[in-house]
Amino acid sequence: MSPFLTAYFARLNWTEHAVVSIETLRALHLQHNCTIPFENLDVLLPREIQLDDQSLEDKLISARRGGYCFEQNGLFERALREIGFNVRSVLGRVILANPSQMPPRTHRLLLVELKGERWIADVGFGGQTLTAPIRLQADSEQTTPHGVYRLFNEGNDWTLQFRHHDRWQSMYVFDLVPQFTADHVMGNFWSAHWPQSHFRHHLLMCRHLPDGGKLTLTNFHFTHQQDGHVVENLHLPDVESLYLLLQDRFGEGVDDPKNGFTLADLAAVMAAFDTHPEAGK
Repeated sequence: MSPFLTAYFARLNWTEHAVVSIETLRALHLQHNCTIPFENLDVLLPREIQLDDQSLEDKLISARRGGYCFEQNGLFERALREIGFNVRSVLGRVILANPSQMPPRTHRLLLVELKGERWIADVGFGGQTLTAPIRLQADSEQTTPHGVYRLFNEGNDWTLQFRHHDRWQSMYVFDLVPQFTADHVMGNFWSAHWPQSHFRHHLLMCRHLPDGGKLTLTNFHFTHQQDGHVVENLHLPDVESLYLLLQDRFGEGVDDPKNGFTLADLAAVMAAFDTHPEAGK
């Protein structure tokens, strides 16, 4: 086993034998979601987000930080490939907010081919991300540990939707055209630097839980949801409380000399956001 896989499995507290199977894919997908938080703090600090293998390993594994889709799925793709999976990245257009015009390709997800079947894997879409791979199959409800999803197919385009109460909400649309490193770099740069990118205007964080729950954070507003219900709803009073919560509830690493961040660093970022109790509503 490679040093990278040894470090990756240690990060996930994974002790099983990894083989090329749907069982391994499902288990690793969930464990990744439950261990490495989705977060965009580096966009706000601001720090350039690097997508090369060593940078992703240093940040998400060694420094125990989180990241967003280009980082999360980049790391997951490398792990799956080193295990022996047939996997590659594709890019999607996020339509969760029902934009009036089709947005650019700014979401990285994975296509896995296994025993003649194709699967979509995605560990990087925040609160609504898949926590299990789903078959690339249209009009079929597919249940994951944290929600029900389906794919809609029209021509070359596939749209991923999740069931929100009694309706279906579209998340992103994608095709299966092969992507290159330059495409990831372009989408990553746009996501981090476009003035209207939501990653530039809010601190966002999510970590799924093995029992089906999930933790989310928007600026100073923290929630713990279980079975679709909010069981904990906090408006943090100050940056000190936020700094502790990032570590205690999301497992965010802060001490790494290169990829960590101090309380003063976080305070400088959060100065733009109101701590008033109504701010997160």
